[in-house]
Amino acid sequence: MIQTLFGSLNEPEKKSIFDRMKEAVTRTRDSLGERIESVIALTREVDEGALEELEMSLLASDLGVTTTTEIIDALRERAKRQQIRDGAELKELLKAQIKGILDDQQRPPHVVNSPPEVIMMVGVNGTGKTTTTGKLAAYFRAQGKSVLMCAADTFRAAAIEQLEVWGQRSGVEIIKTRQGGDPSAALFDALQAAKARSNDVLIVDTAGRLHTKNSLMAELDKMRRTTQRIVPDAPHEVLLVMDATTGQNGLQQARLFTESAGVTGIVLTKLDGTAKGGIVVAIARELELPVRFVGVGEKIEDLLPFDSAAFVDSLLGA
Repeated sequence: MIQTLFGSLNEPEKKSIFDRMKEAVTRTRDSLGERIESVIALTREVDEGALEELEMSLLASDLGVTTTTEIIDALRERAKRQQIRDGAELKELLKAQIKGILDDQQRPPHVVNSPPEVIMMVGVNGTGKTTTTGKLAAYFRAQGKSVLMCAADTFRAAAIEQLEVWGQRSGVEIIKTRQGGDPSAALFDALQAAKARSNDVLIVDTAGRLHTKNSLMAELDKMRRTTQRIVPDAPHEVLLVMDATTGQNGLQQARLFTESAGVTGIVLTKLDGTAKGGIVVAIARELELPVRFVGVGEKIEDLLPFDSAAFVDSLLGA
Protein backbone atom coordinates (compact mmCIF):
# COMPACT_ATOMS: atom_id res chain seq x y z
CA MET A 1 0.00 0.00 0.00
CA ILE A 2 1.05 3.60 -0.56
CA GLN A 3 0.50 5.81 2.47
CA THR A 4 -0.43 9.30 1.35
CA LEU A 5 -1.38 12.44 3.19
CA PHE A 6 -5.02 11.47 3.04
CA GLY A 7 -4.92 7.70 3.36
CA SER A 8 -3.87 4.54 1.56
CA LEU A 9 -4.18 3.86 -2.13
CA ASN A 10 -4.81 0.39 -3.49
CA GLU A 11 -2.42 -1.44 -5.82
CA PRO A 12 -4.01 -0.46 -9.18
CA GLU A 13 -3.75 3.21 -8.12
CA LYS A 14 -0.16 2.62 -7.06
CA LYS A 15 0.71 1.43 -10.56
CA SER A 16 -1.00 4.47 -12.02
CA ILE A 17 0.91 6.84 -9.75
CA PHE A 18 4.22 5.12 -10.52
CA ASP A 19 3.61 5.30 -14.27
CA ARG A 20 2.59 8.94 -14.13
CA MET A 21 5.49 9.86 -11.84
CA LYS A 22 7.87 8.06 -14.19
CA GLU A 23 6.54 10.08 -17.11
CA ALA A 24 6.78 13.33 -15.12
CA VAL A 25 10.46 12.91 -14.25
CA THR A 26 11.49 11.73 -17.72
CA ARG A 27 13.65 14.79 -18.39
CA THR A 28 15.44 14.47 -15.05
CA ARG A 29 15.84 10.70 -15.41
CA ASP A 30 17.30 11.06 -18.90
CA SER A 31 19.80 13.60 -17.60
CA LEU A 32 20.65 12.18 -14.17
CA GLY A 33 20.26 8.56 -15.20
CA GLU A 34 22.67 8.93 -18.10
CA ARG A 35 25.28 10.48 -15.84
CA ILE A 36 24.86 7.86 -13.11
CA GLU A 37 24.85 4.98 -15.58
CA SER A 38 28.14 6.26 -16.98
CA VAL A 39 29.59 6.32 -13.46
CA ILE A 40 28.31 2.80 -12.80
CA ALA A 41 29.55 1.45 -16.13
CA LEU A 42 33.06 2.64 -15.39
CA THR A 43 32.99 1.58 -11.74
CA ARG A 44 34.29 -1.86 -10.85
CA GLU A 45 35.41 -0.72 -7.43
CA VAL A 46 33.78 2.29 -5.82
CA ASP A 47 36.60 4.67 -4.98
CA GLU A 48 36.91 8.40 -4.31
CA GLY A 49 36.95 9.14 -8.03
CA ALA A 50 33.60 7.40 -8.54
CA LEU A 51 32.06 9.28 -5.61
CA GLU A 52 33.29 12.59 -6.99
CA GLU A 53 31.71 11.80 -10.37
CA LEU A 54 28.47 10.91 -8.61
CA GLU A 55 28.62 14.14 -6.62
CA MET A 56 28.82 16.21 -9.82
CA SER A 57 25.87 14.30 -11.28
CA LEU A 58 23.69 15.02 -8.23
CA LEU A 59 24.61 18.71 -8.22
CA ALA A 60 23.71 18.94 -11.90
CA SER A 61 20.24 17.60 -11.08
CA ASP A 62 19.65 20.36 -8.50
CA LEU A 63 19.90 18.37 -5.30
CA GLY A 64 21.86 21.32 -3.95
CA VAL A 65 25.18 21.45 -2.15
CA THR A 66 23.84 20.68 1.33
CA THR A 67 21.85 17.62 0.31
CA THR A 68 24.46 16.31 -2.11
CA THR A 69 27.22 16.64 0.47
CA GLU A 70 25.13 14.75 3.02
CA ILE A 71 24.50 11.91 0.57
CA ILE A 72 28.09 11.62 -0.62
CA ASP A 73 29.48 11.78 2.92
CA ALA A 74 27.17 8.94 3.95
CA LEU A 75 28.26 6.84 0.96
CA ARG A 76 31.91 7.65 1.69
CA GLU A 77 31.50 6.47 5.31
CA ARG A 78 29.82 3.29 4.10
CA ALA A 79 32.71 2.65 1.69
CA LYS A 80 35.21 3.04 4.55
CA ARG A 81 33.33 0.63 6.84
CA GLN A 82 32.34 -1.89 4.22
CA GLN A 83 33.47 -1.91 0.63
CA ILE A 84 30.84 -0.96 -1.93
CA ARG A 85 31.24 -3.80 -4.39
CA ASP A 86 30.32 -2.18 -7.67
CA GLY A 87 28.24 0.41 -9.46
CA ALA A 88 25.00 -1.54 -9.06
CA GLU A 89 25.36 -1.58 -5.27
CA LEU A 90 26.28 2.11 -5.32
CA LYS A 91 23.04 2.85 -7.16
CA GLU A 92 20.95 0.93 -4.61
CA LEU A 93 22.66 2.73 -1.74
CA LEU A 94 22.05 6.06 -3.47
CA LYS A 95 18.35 5.25 -3.83
CA ALA A 96 18.16 4.34 -0.14
CA GLN A 97 19.84 7.62 0.81
CA ILE A 98 17.46 9.74 -1.26
CA LYS A 99 14.37 7.88 -0.06
CA GLY A 100 15.59 8.20 3.53
CA ILE A 101 15.87 11.99 3.21
CA LEU A 102 12.34 12.22 1.82
CA ASP A 103 10.87 9.85 4.41
CA ASP A 104 12.55 11.66 7.30
CA GLN A 105 10.32 14.66 6.63
CA GLN A 106 7.04 12.78 6.31
CA ARG A 107 4.53 13.43 9.06
CA PRO A 108 1.12 11.91 9.70
CA PRO A 109 -1.81 14.05 8.56
CA HIS A 110 -3.43 16.35 11.09
CA VAL A 111 -6.41 14.67 12.71
CA VAL A 112 -9.49 16.77 12.02
CA ASN A 113 -11.92 16.14 14.85
CA SER A 114 -14.68 18.33 13.49
CA PRO A 115 -14.92 19.35 9.81
CA PRO A 116 -14.23 21.32 7.81
CA GLU A 117 -10.57 20.53 7.24
CA VAL A 118 -9.10 23.92 6.36
CA ILE A 119 -6.19 24.02 3.90
CA MET A 120 -4.47 27.31 3.11
CA MET A 121 -2.52 27.57 -0.14
CA VAL A 122 0.40 30.01 0.01
CA GLY A 123 3.30 30.97 -2.26
CA VAL A 124 4.52 33.67 -4.62
CA ASN A 125 2.61 34.53 -7.78
CA GLY A 126 3.49 32.48 -10.83
CA THR A 127 4.03 29.16 -9.09
CA GLY A 128 0.62 27.79 -10.08
CA LYS A 129 -1.07 28.36 -6.72
CA THR A 130 -4.58 29.10 -7.99
CA THR A 131 -4.41 26.27 -10.53
CA THR A 132 -3.21 23.90 -7.81
CA THR A 133 -6.07 24.99 -5.55
CA GLY A 134 -8.51 23.96 -8.26
CA LYS A 135 -6.77 20.64 -8.88
CA LEU A 136 -6.67 19.87 -5.17
CA ALA A 137 -10.40 20.53 -4.94
CA ALA A 138 -10.93 18.03 -7.78
CA TYR A 139 -8.68 15.52 -5.99
CA PHE A 140 -10.80 15.64 -2.83
CA ARG A 141 -14.00 15.61 -4.85
CA ALA A 142 -12.85 12.40 -6.55
CA GLN A 143 -12.50 10.90 -3.07
CA GLY A 144 -16.17 11.58 -2.44
CA LYS A 145 -15.60 14.54 -0.12
CA SER A 146 -17.67 17.71 -0.12
CA VAL A 147 -15.41 20.63 -0.94
CA LEU A 148 -15.65 24.41 -0.86
CA MET A 149 -13.08 26.86 -2.21
CA CYS A 150 -12.39 30.38 -1.01
CA ALA A 151 -11.05 32.96 -3.49
CA ALA A 152 -8.97 34.98 -1.01
CA ASP A 153 -6.41 36.13 -3.59
CA THR A 154 -8.25 39.38 -4.12
CA PHE A 155 -5.19 41.41 -5.17
CA ARG A 156 -4.18 39.67 -8.40
CA ALA A 157 -6.16 40.54 -11.48
CA ALA A 158 -8.18 37.58 -12.79
CA ALA A 159 -7.33 35.33 -9.82
CA ILE A 160 -11.00 35.07 -8.79
CA GLU A 161 -12.11 34.40 -12.37
CA GLN A 162 -9.39 31.78 -12.77
CA LEU A 163 -10.53 29.96 -9.65
CA GLU A 164 -14.14 30.11 -10.87
CA VAL A 165 -13.12 28.28 -14.03
CA TRP A 166 -11.50 25.53 -11.96
CA GLY A 167 -14.61 25.41 -9.77
CA GLN A 168 -16.77 24.83 -12.83
CA ARG A 169 -14.46 22.06 -14.04
CA SER A 170 -14.46 20.26 -10.72
CA GLY A 171 -18.03 21.00 -9.66
CA VAL A 172 -16.86 22.81 -6.53
CA GLU A 173 -18.54 26.00 -5.30
CA ILE A 174 -16.53 29.15 -4.54
CA ILE A 175 -16.97 31.83 -1.91
CA LYS A 176 -15.57 35.11 -3.20
CA THR A 177 -15.57 38.87 -2.84
CA ARG A 178 -14.81 41.65 -5.31
CA GLN A 179 -11.28 42.18 -6.62
CA GLY A 180 -9.35 44.34 -4.16
CA GLY A 181 -11.67 43.35 -1.32
CA ASP A 182 -10.61 42.19 2.13
CA PRO A 183 -9.25 38.60 1.90
CA SER A 184 -10.02 37.92 5.55
CA ALA A 185 -13.65 38.95 5.01
CA ALA A 186 -13.95 36.48 2.15
CA LEU A 187 -12.33 33.83 4.33
CA PHE A 188 -14.72 34.56 7.20
CA ASP A 189 -17.70 34.06 4.89
CA ALA A 190 -16.21 30.84 3.50
CA LEU A 191 -15.57 29.41 6.97
CA GLN A 192 -19.11 30.19 8.05
CA ALA A 193 -20.49 28.62 4.87
CA ALA A 194 -18.33 25.50 5.18
CA LYS A 195 -19.50 24.96 8.75
CA ALA A 196 -23.15 25.61 7.92
CA ARG A 197 -23.04 23.20 4.97
CA SER A 198 -20.96 20.58 6.82
CA ASN A 199 -18.31 20.59 4.09
CA ASP A 200 -15.50 18.12 4.59
CA VAL A 201 -12.80 20.41 3.17
CA LEU A 202 -12.30 24.15 2.68
CA ILE A 203 -9.39 25.15 0.42
CA VAL A 204 -8.26 28.77 0.61
CA ASP A 205 -6.37 30.41 -2.27
CA THR A 206 -4.35 33.28 -0.77
CA ALA A 207 -2.53 36.24 -2.29
CA GLY A 208 0.99 35.65 -3.57
CA ARG A 209 2.15 39.23 -3.56
CA LEU A 210 1.16 42.47 -1.85
CA HIS A 211 3.10 45.73 -1.81
CA THR A 212 5.86 44.40 0.44
CA LYS A 213 6.87 41.06 1.91
CA ASN A 214 5.91 42.36 5.34
CA SER A 215 2.39 43.24 4.24
CA LEU A 216 1.99 39.83 2.61
CA MET A 217 3.00 38.00 5.79
CA ALA A 218 0.84 40.30 7.92
CA GLU A 219 -2.14 39.49 5.70
CA LEU A 220 -1.50 35.75 5.96
CA ASP A 221 -1.20 36.05 9.74
CA LYS A 222 -4.50 37.93 9.86
CA MET A 223 -6.13 35.15 7.85
CA ARG A 224 -4.77 32.51 10.22
CA ARG A 225 -6.28 34.38 13.18
CA THR A 226 -9.61 34.72 11.36
CA THR A 227 -9.60 30.98 10.67
CA GLN A 228 -8.90 30.09 14.30
CA ARG A 229 -11.81 32.19 15.53
CA ILE A 230 -14.21 30.05 13.51
CA VAL A 231 -12.40 26.69 13.50
CA PRO A 232 -10.13 26.70 16.59
CA ASP A 233 -7.61 24.03 15.47
CA ALA A 234 -7.35 25.34 11.89
CA PRO A 235 -5.72 25.78 9.47
CA HIS A 236 -4.99 22.07 9.47
CA GLU A 237 -2.57 22.36 6.55
CA VAL A 238 -0.66 25.31 5.11
CA LEU A 239 0.66 24.15 1.76
CA LEU A 240 3.42 26.12 0.08
CA VAL A 241 3.15 25.92 -3.72
CA MET A 242 6.56 25.95 -5.42
CA ASP A 243 7.53 25.84 -9.09
CA ALA A 244 10.00 23.00 -9.77
CA THR A 245 11.43 24.83 -12.77
CA THR A 246 12.81 27.63 -10.58
CA GLY A 247 15.10 25.13 -8.84
CA GLN A 248 17.42 26.42 -6.16
CA ASN A 249 16.25 30.00 -6.78
CA GLY A 250 12.82 29.04 -5.45
CA LEU A 251 14.24 27.84 -2.15
CA GLN A 252 15.03 31.35 -0.94
CA GLN A 253 11.47 32.48 -1.63
CA ALA A 254 10.20 29.37 0.13
CA ARG A 255 12.17 30.10 3.29
CA LEU A 256 10.32 33.40 3.68
CA PHE A 257 7.00 31.56 3.80
CA THR A 258 8.16 28.68 5.98
CA GLU A 259 9.49 31.14 8.55
CA SER A 260 6.44 33.40 8.56
CA ALA A 261 3.38 31.49 7.41
CA GLY A 262 3.46 28.27 9.42
CA VAL A 263 3.90 26.07 6.36
CA THR A 264 3.25 22.35 6.99
CA GLY A 265 3.94 20.89 3.55
CA ILE A 266 5.01 21.52 -0.04
CA VAL A 267 3.18 21.20 -3.35
CA LEU A 268 5.71 21.14 -6.17
CA THR A 269 4.25 22.16 -9.53
CA LYS A 270 5.61 21.72 -13.08
CA LEU A 271 7.74 18.70 -12.17
CA ASP A 272 7.27 17.51 -15.74
CA GLY A 273 8.82 20.71 -17.08
CA THR A 274 12.32 20.41 -15.61
CA ALA A 275 15.42 18.26 -16.05
CA LYS A 276 16.39 19.13 -12.47
CA GLY A 277 13.81 17.13 -10.53
CA GLY A 278 16.37 16.61 -7.78
CA ILE A 279 14.97 19.85 -6.35
CA VAL A 280 12.30 17.64 -4.72
CA VAL A 281 14.98 16.15 -2.46
CA ALA A 282 16.65 19.51 -1.79
CA ILE A 283 13.33 21.05 -0.75
CA ALA A 284 12.50 18.28 1.69
CA ARG A 285 15.98 18.32 3.23
CA GLU A 286 16.69 22.05 3.38
CA LEU A 287 13.20 23.25 4.33
CA GLU A 288 12.62 20.22 6.59
CA LEU A 289 9.11 19.85 5.22
CA PRO A 290 7.25 16.97 3.56
CA VAL A 291 6.41 17.13 -0.13
CA ARG A 292 2.65 16.47 -0.12
CA PHE A 293 1.73 16.70 -3.82
CA VAL A 294 3.43 17.14 -7.18
CA GLY A 295 1.97 18.72 -10.30
CA VAL A 296 2.76 16.70 -13.42
CA GLY A 297 0.77 18.39 -16.18
CA GLU A 298 -1.96 20.83 -17.14
CA LYS A 299 -5.04 18.60 -16.77
CA ILE A 300 -7.31 18.72 -13.75
CA GLU A 301 -6.21 15.24 -12.67
CA ASP A 302 -2.49 16.07 -13.00
CA LEU A 303 -1.89 16.50 -9.26
CA LEU A 304 -0.45 13.41 -7.59
CA PRO A 305 -0.07 12.64 -3.90
CA PHE A 306 3.68 12.38 -3.43
CA ASP A 307 5.14 8.95 -2.76
CA SER A 308 8.86 8.68 -2.08
CA ALA A 309 9.26 5.10 -3.33
CA ALA A 310 7.52 5.86 -6.63
CA PHE A 311 9.58 9.02 -7.04
CA VAL A 312 12.96 7.38 -6.37
CA ASP A 313 12.18 4.36 -8.55
CA SER A 314 10.96 6.66 -11.32
CA LEU A 315 14.09 8.78 -11.06
CA LEU A 316 16.73 6.07 -10.79
CA GLY A 317 14.99 2.91 -12.00
CA ALA A 318 13.12 0.27 -10.04
